[in-house]
Amino acid sequence: MSVRPLLTEDELSPSTGEGFDVERVRRDFPILRRTVNDKPLVYLDNAATTQKPQTVIDAVTRFYSYENSNIHRGVHYLSEHATAAYEEVREKARAFLGASESREIVFVRGTTDAINLVAAGYLRPRLREGDEILVSHLEHHSNIVPWQLVSGEKGAKIRVIPMSQSGELILDDLDMLLNERTRLVAIGHVSNALGTVNPVREIVARAHARDIPVLIDGAQAVPHMPIDVQELGCDFYCLSGHKMFGPTGVGLLYGRAELLEAMAPYQGGGDMIRKVSFEGTSYAPIPSKFEAGTPNVAGVVGLGAAIDYLGTMDWDVVMAYESDVLSYAIEAIGAVDGVRLIGTAEDKTAVVSFLLEGIHAHDVGTIVDQDGIAIRTGHHCAQPVMDFYGVAATARASFALYNTKDEVDVLAAALEGARKVFQ
Repeated sequence: MSVRPLLTEDELSPSTGEGFDVERVRRDFPILRRTVNDKPLVYLDNAATTQKPQTVIDAVTRFYSYENSNIHRGVHYLSEHATAAYEEVREKARAFLGASESREIVFVRGTTDAINLVAAGYLRPRLREGDEILVSHLEHHSNIVPWQLVSGEKGAKIRVIPMSQSGELILDDLDMLLNERTRLVAIGHVSNALGTVNPVREIVARAHARDIPVLIDGAQAVPHMPIDVQELGCDFYCLSGHKMFGPTGVGLLYGRAELLEAMAPYQGGGDMIRKVSFEGTSYAPIPSKFEAGTPNVAGVVGLGAAIDYLGTMDWDVVMAYESDVLSYAIEAIGAVDGVRLIGTAEDKTAVVSFLLEGIHAHDVGTIVDQDGIAIRTGHHCAQPVMDFYGVAATARASFALYNTKDEVDVLAAALEGARKVFQ
């Protein structure tokens, strides 16, 4: 593979769309000026991870260059400065998610870590044999496997909200699925495999009518829409920094304060304690109770910069722009001979999942990579979704606010070329 470091600004893709200056946004992301195989990079793998604006890169570099120190326990200048920066991001995250208190924000490694924390700290002590956990057929493995681990340990059961051929949840039997044995509903806000936007407000309302708590996996929603956890009404909300233009290895768990206070610690170690003796330990108040050991301080600082970056956006304009690009992509990719679109929900965002007749999804990804196009191929950590459609894998183009219709055209042309090669 041939990689030339950077394109000049004049070589960047031209601006598209109305009311949204995508060219200005693209200049914020240095990696978009790269070439791959002597072609301009077309990055359409955003559901796996998003690229980082220069402000995020600079924030992490600045921290390690001038501010690096461990937090909370030091009395010297650098430690106090780093501690203040870390806790400032907690308040930014509170405002970003609409939480009522900053102590409802727990820093974690990402969505997977957050879900495992809730599974171990909240659900495990409350789960009994015969109890049930309700998930949907659209879930990422991270919102399935942790519940299987605790349910298998306790003799509980996983029940599943079914899906339709279009990739939408079928809620006709939701009230039957929610019953006196349901201890938790765990639902994705947006499907990573199909882009379906789930009716989470309705699910939360119907679960709460039976006093059943709800966890929302928001990893795929946060880059594409504003989130207000109080308006959603959920009890837990999880996200990953790297899906929202921030660093890898850092994320957030929002939890209602009274639930977090009642939860057992997920891990033991430094900084999550009040007092330790060989006879026993008392724990720090929330959220410190769940942040054992030295955290990813630089990652949190970078996450704060990503939150600041997203805070500069007019979400109505961004959402309209992304919807326009997605509609264009669905039409353009769907028009390629031999393409079968997978997941055609009416309410969806940012993802086009598809098959190209006669070509394995992995081969599709390899072929378009020769034109500098990055897409994802495989089961997307959503094997129950693939099983539902009777396929082993799909090719997935996923979009972010810096993608353009011109890039969609490049992908469609590459798919046409791939089809001709295999004819």
